Amino acid sequence: MTTIDYSVWDHIEVSDDEDDTHPNIDTPSLFRWRHQARMERMEAFLKKGEEIEKSLTESKKKLAEVQRRVQELSVASTDESKAELSKAQAEEKRLKKEERSWEKKMEEHRTEEKKMPWNVDTLSKEGFSKSVVNVKPEKKEETEEEKEEKHKTYVEKYEKQIKHFGMLRRWDDSQKYLSDNPHLVCEETANYLVIMCIDLEVEEKHALMEQVAHQTIVMQFILELAKSLQVDPRGCFRQFFTKIKTADQQYQDAFNDELESFKERVRGRAKIRIEKAMKEYEEEERQKRLGPGGLDPVEVYETLPEEMQKCFDEKHIQMLQDTISKMDPTEAKYHMKRCIDSGLWVPNSQGANEEAEKDADELQYEEVRKQDQ
Repeated sequence: MTTIDYSVWDHIEVSDDEDDTHPNIDTPSLFRWRHQARMERMEAFLKKGEEIEKSLTESKKKLAEVQRRVQELSVASTDESKAELSKAQAEEKRLKKEERSWEKKMEEHRTEEKKMPWNVDTLSKEGFSKSVVNVKPEKKEETEEEKEEKHKTYVEKYEKQIKHFGMLRRWDDSQKYLSDNPHLVCEETANYLVIMCIDLEVEEKHALMEQVAHQTIVMQFILELAKSLQVDPRGCFRQFFTKIKTADQQYQDAFNDELESFKERVRGRAKIRIEKAMKEYEEEERQKRLGPGGLDPVEVYETLPEEMQKCFDEKHIQMLQDTISKMDPTEAKYHMKRCIDSGLWVPNSQGANEEAEKDADELQYEEVRKQDQ
């Protein structure tokens, strides 16, 4: 049998009109003043709670932004990115501390609220004026390998649906599609949309990238809302659309600011990826160009004297031999060896190569003989 706890009734403030007052006191005015003072205290207390909740929400939003930034920078390899990563990690640590501080203040406020005595105003409030969504149970932290495998499995199953959501434009269309496919409201969808945006920017599909970026921020705002309410995101995405569609200018401005900031980060990440791909391509091409001696013909050509460069430009072997004969023997031999090692001389010109090297060797021998005399 369930026992009812009546102890809560020990903390009820009596009604304003239950006290006996002196005959000379204006009793109705006294009751009004008492009631007004109590209402002002209640209003100040509620306002304080709203300010703490607002600060906590903003702190969570900033932390999520920095964590996304850390995730993006962690895959970069440039010195500049590494420096930015270090700063972002320090900021992440500071914001985590700030978030814990606001959570503590919120808990203290709720505890204080529970201790407050009931009165005629609080007792008369509706008890069932809002719907309550079950709070998500705390989950064990997943390893990076588990997260990667989970993301891979999820994308393989729902990639087509995620892409469809990414192409939607109207609020109502997005809300209806998520209502029909609530499994899409999760981190995996948000992560895939981020990657999709970067891919589109790399492919120079800028307008399409901006469209998908909009849907990415929609998903991220829903996830942030769920995190601040500590509920399953599938149970609160309708609240996001209600809020964004009711012309709440401050909320709309925050959404637009985050969207523009996200698009800039996508462009920066795409630029880094393109630069990296170009460097890899150039290195592959360089490896393909390497001659039999392991030298790059382009690099060797750029180090040749101008007279020798002209010989190669005109493909004039006799001119090259004449040029070599006029050069210092040691310098001539050095350049000819590099030309051969880099493959500037094609295989079917082996005879010409030997002739040029022979000229350089003879000149060097003649120079040494003269010095001995």
